Amino acid sequence: MTFHEGTQIDTSTTSGGGGPGPGRGIAIGGGVGGLVIVVIALLLGVDPGNITGGGSAPPAGQQSQNVSGVDVSQCKTAADANAKPVCRIIATGNSVDAVWEQLLGKEYTRPHVVIFSGQTNSACGPADVSVGPFYCPGDKTAYFDPDFLKDVLAQQLGYDPGPLAQEYIVAHEFGHHVQDLQGTIGRAQQGVQGATGNSVRTELQADCYAGVWAHYATIPQKNGTTYLDPLTDEQIKDVMDATQHIGDDWIQKTMGGRVDPGTFTHGTSEQRKHWFTVGYQLGDWKKCDTYDASDLDNG
Repeated sequence: MTFHEGTQIDTSTTSGGGGPGPGRGIAIGGGVGGLVIVVIALLLGVDPGNITGGGSAPPAGQQSQNVSGVDVSQCKTAADANAKPVCRIIATGNSVDAVWEQLLGKEYTRPHVVIFSGQTNSACGPADVSVGPFYCPGDKTAYFDPDFLKDVLAQQLGYDPGPLAQEYIVAHEFGHHVQDLQGTIGRAQQGVQGATGNSVRTELQADCYAGVWAHYATIPQKNGTTYLDPLTDEQIKDVMDATQHIGDDWIQKTMGGRVDPGTFTHGTSEQRKHWFTVGYQLGDWKKCDTYDASDLDNG
């Protein structure tokens, strides 16, 4: 997807290092990264909670615009968003914010965004590139390492996502923030586990919310120009390819393990494709009720 000429990037909620302030919580696995870590951990017999939890956040006020080698001040225009992964993440976040502000009104507050390189701290514990994108309810922050797309997706899974697929990942993490605002995100840790458990339902709802964003992605910004040019069929296919490569079943096969529905955390490739499509085609976030869906394959 191409950011429209005239787009101005707002970096006011973005920093280049550790999260804003202390707190503790459970990191909610991202569109990709949390899934990779959990699958690897389960294959190796490791408790995933020991990888994504624990640790402590840095003291409030220690954020910087150039922490861990990421300078977000370089991001200003559509040209920056189209050319630089760091700026694409921030500009996509701006677009997602605009969509949810329109849909939820005053109920929506923008999350903080941290873009880091190598490693960072959050209120949900320390993280590095292998964890990938994640949302931490403890500090209401979405964390992204731009190198993840190259170092993990391409090298470990053999998948190189295009721009819209990258933006889908950002919209998915913002979807977890919407769940946090709605008071439902805690359900991810409740109830049964596995293929029909609440972890899977939470992630599929975030996929659906990402689809809602894609439905409204050409929403105008404050200066009247749209954030993004209209989506093409090829770009939507790119997202469908992304969901294919980040389903629990696909990753378990790719990592050399057997497909075990009892260890699913994010849903199958087809389920992730289905729920993104529900959000994209209908544009109604209320249709994303995965928690009450009796059939996660068909909604």
